[in-house]
Amino acid sequence: MNDLSLVNFASNWQPSAAIEMLKARAQLLGTVRQFFAKRDVLEVETPALSEFGVTDLHLRNFATDLIGPAAPRGKTLYLQTSPEFHMKRLLAAGSGAIFQICKSFRNEEAGRIHNPEFTMLEWYRPDFSLPQLMDEMDALLQTLLQCPAAEYLSYQQAFINYLGIDPLNASRSQLIDAGKAFNVADLLSTETNRDSQLQLLFALGIEPKIGQQQPCFIERFPASQAALARIATDDPRVSERFEVYFKGVELANGFHELTDANEQRRRFEQDNELRRQAGVPPMAADERFLAALTHGLPDCSGVALGLDRVFMLALGAERIEQVVSFGYERA
Repeated sequence: MNDLSLVNFASNWQPSAAIEMLKARAQLLGTVRQFFAKRDVLEVETPALSEFGVTDLHLRNFATDLIGPAAPRGKTLYLQTSPEFHMKRLLAAGSGAIFQICKSFRNEEAGRIHNPEFTMLEWYRPDFSLPQLMDEMDALLQTLLQCPAAEYLSYQQAFINYLGIDPLNASRSQLIDAGKAFNVADLLSTETNRDSQLQLLFALGIEPKIGQQQPCFIERFPASQAALARIATDDPRVSERFEVYFKGVELANGFHELTDANEQRRRFEQDNELRRQAGVPPMAADERFLAALTHGLPDCSGVALGLDRVFMLALGAERIEQVVSFGYERA
């Protein structure tokens, strides 16, 4: 039986968000654009489709096939998980400070705060330090959410405060023991990747407790979780990366951006080795992005913010489909 036959299209055609909610969303989008216009940050658009995906172990691209005269032999294209690589190519070409509001796509779970297609706000500030970017992010959140100024915690201090362990020095057995309070010790004991262990403990023991009254910036993530961020000059164990949480929801991920093409290629190769170990197909490194880094990416800081989640908090919604016109089940 075709699954479509089970869907009640008589009611399923309607938007998942109330029209009044969509009007409020439009006002918030206007506020975002005004925020950046006042700061002389250029709005840009970049492709949603690329011949390159991402190597990150924890991200999955949607893929499609280009056919016809444009690709007589067929060509796989990937919907982008974020506009990061294209925006950095613009920065390398001399764009200056830029921002983008766009659709991004991740082939992962769907639920209360997850939709496979979602709206991303991403911006880059040449010559901004990470603290300067965090201050700007704090100002934007106060503008959109009418919330107090944020608090700041290092990744290390958050683990010490809430789990009683130092994530930079804890032994494997200490990490497993910490999981007993959440009934995941057995799962942690079978996990061979230390960062996956830390991420599970963070999700269960720290995320629900931070940023309840005000947004919380978690900064200085372990160097092994640097992604596309630089390693801190004062402590090679940590990276110049932050995430933002508010009311139990992860909102943003920001970096003092890596500009070294050789180091970036090494990290892509490392990602793919982790994918092989996990039984996940490796992904080709984005050679155009690496070429842009070789040409020269200006010293900059950048951040990606999940706008749908911000709108949920701003408008008092319980689920993400309440702030998007059509959630994935009605798309």
